[in-house]
Amino acid sequence: MTTDNATSLSPLIHLVDDDAAVREGLSLLISTVGLRVQAWAEPQAFMAGFDRASIGAIVLDVRMPGISGLTVLEQLLAQGVDQPMILLTGHGTVEMCRRAFKAGAAEFLEKPVDDEVLIEALQNAVRQHVRSRERHQADQQARERFAQLSAREREVLGLIVEGLTNKEIGKALALSPRTVETHRANLFGKLGAESLAQLIRRYAALVE
Repeated sequence: MTTDNATSLSPLIHLVDDDAAVREGLSLLISTVGLRVQAWAEPQAFMAGFDRASIGAIVLDVRMPGISGLTVLEQLLAQGVDQPMILLTGHGTVEMCRRAFKAGAAEFLEKPVDDEVLIEALQNAVRQHVRSRERHQADQQARERFAQLSAREREVLGLIVEGLTNKEIGKALALSPRTVETHRANLFGKLGAESLAQLIRRYAALVE
């Protein structure tokens, strides 16, 4: 298992292949574009010890002793691992390719893999992972903000989303216009919304 000395802030690529020459060659290639590389010879050791919190991607050889890269992919996805996974194989078949994409592979490439094709696939995977983590963080923040709302504020929010005016909300909840305005202002502040459209989108994301 090897790790380069790049900054911990750069994306981390986990490379899992039982062929030492492949690990060395691909590690050098990947590091040339500013990505950190952690190479693993044994898939079992990788599954037990890799950093699941890191931003990056996973490159898996399909044919490895003990457990195939495709099985590793399926097991990791079942465990909720969110790093995009790229499969490499020297003996690809249509059925294997179909199974890989159906299981959730980000890419399926045949060896010997073209350098530019692999780098492009990795960069796309990293961008995909960054966006996914950002969405997850935004959703988590929205849930935390929603939890801060009072029962009355949630009632007002639901009626705003239904399209009711402040006057109609006041009548429905037996509130004065000033009180409705106060709740409305609190909702925008607590949910971090800058417009009505943004407020509605955040509410919709929470109740999906």
